[in-house]
Amino acid sequence: MRFTKYFIGVLVLLLTNCHSESTSSKDFKPKIAIAGLAIESSTFSPATSDASAFLAREGEAVFDYYPFLDKESPQREAAEWVPTLRGHALPGGIVTRKAYDSLVGVTLKLLEKDMPYDGLFFDIHGAMSVQGIDDPEGDFIEKIRTLIGTKTLISTSMDLHGNVSKRLAKYTDLITCYRMAPHEDAIESKQRAVDNLLERLKTGKRKPAYKAWIPVPILLPGEKTSTRIEPGKSLYAKVQPLTEKEGVIDAAIWIGYAWADEPRNHAVVMVTGDDKTIVSESAELLANHFWDVREAFEFVAPTATLEKSLALALNSNKKPFVISDMGDNPTAGGAGDVTWTLRELLNRSEFQTPDGPVLIYASIPGPEMIEAALNVGIGGKVKAKVGAQVDDRYAPPVLLDGVVEAIRKGDVHAAVEVVVRVGSLRVIVTEKRKPYHYEKDFTRLGLAPRKSDVLVVKIGYLVPELYDLRGDWIMALTPGGVDQDLERLDYKRVQRPLFPLDKNMSSVDLKTRWIPSSDSK
Repeated sequence: MRFTKYFIGVLVLLLTNCHSESTSSKDFKPKIAIAGLAIESSTFSPATSDASAFLAREGEAVFDYYPFLDKESPQREAAEWVPTLRGHALPGGIVTRKAYDSLVGVTLKLLEKDMPYDGLFFDIHGAMSVQGIDDPEGDFIEKIRTLIGTKTLISTSMDLHGNVSKRLAKYTDLITCYRMAPHEDAIESKQRAVDNLLERLKTGKRKPAYKAWIPVPILLPGEKTSTRIEPGKSLYAKVQPLTEKEGVIDAAIWIGYAWADEPRNHAVVMVTGDDKTIVSESAELLANHFWDVREAFEFVAPTATLEKSLALALNSNKKPFVISDMGDNPTAGGAGDVTWTLRELLNRSEFQTPDGPVLIYASIPGPEMIEAALNVGIGGKVKAKVGAQVDDRYAPPVLLDGVVEAIRKGDVHAAVEVVVRVGSLRVIVTEKRKPYHYEKDFTRLGLAPRKSDVLVVKIGYLVPELYDLRGDWIMALTPGGVDQDLERLDYKRVQRPLFPLDKNMSSVDLKTRWIPSSDSK
């Protein structure tokens, strides 16, 4: 199992009298803080994200993010933990400067209270964009370094769709990221970051001697780089064997985030360790393999226009036929309220009557409709506009005229959800935007996705539950803030040349760049 190396390592460290430079492990419990902010921010969306989007937790509540830090777990027992602030937002638009300054300010104040620290677990996504700041994660970690000093060992955990600037690479000591997309190994990766940190602190090795950083001039959407299929599957399979080499602590490949227009948005390979030759060779091997297979990346599922996708779905006997409404995917940073697809569905003759094909649409924000539905209740008739309050570039708000079939209050993201039946369509309307990833998201609204003919979801590649329940699946090339056709996006600030925007790149420099320690000036 992927946990084995790290889990056993921690147990061994706890059960033996390993020595730090000055103190035996029996007596030494390192003091480790936890902090981080996580969001993907599309700069191609007109939406903005405020502080409330992060659902920030402070103090003991931070432990709820991490099953491996439950009370009496080996990792929890191995250190004195100081959880400060950890926030995780749905992907969205650019973060307001006020929100960023507020959240970072609170974090720094909480960190200051319990200084000094032996270590810090820095848990971020890596694709946050902030008004007026390039490289927010680099800015954040530099502010932390300025406060806590350079002796504290920082271990950073990231999403593989994050971006690793030179600044972020410098001010962290240990770094890792997910190795699966969809991110079924998210918790495992965070545990690995913590285990790496504990091992270095308990053995007294402290900061790695070498950090190899290689920018790879590739920028691809996640829907083309899933590790379920080739070449992503084989590319990421090369990572773990390298980490088992003597002298290597960790290795990682970042795909990067395609829907922000900043200089740091590109792929990166990083390897950390104590053997200079092996660290460099490992990093260059991964970078060169990534570059060599760049043209082999294809969408994880068939793609087509919405019209062709619907034709396939309606003529298929594989139910439910899932259509990904990709362009406005809120899990990648879309506003989530683009009405273009819903408008097309409402205009289709097949869905005009109650006995037509059953299609579930998830979802569209519509506070006006929520209010109307709450007024009439389940079974009542409603008529109100939904969508396009944030992103109206592709279609205006649409008028839903139907019957309320379900009302649910109290969702952590949506706040209030209602199901409105229009003909044979079941449209999920939310007070606030929400992605629909799990079967229970539908069943607790009285919907039966497995029995529907068509399921249209604002998503890109399907997360495991939707993938498992699908009869068949296609990704529709729809418009929105996370358009999958990157060449339609108006990039101005990414570093060029960059594949696939520049297809005829003759040569690239994939040699190791050595990143100085955070101790360096």
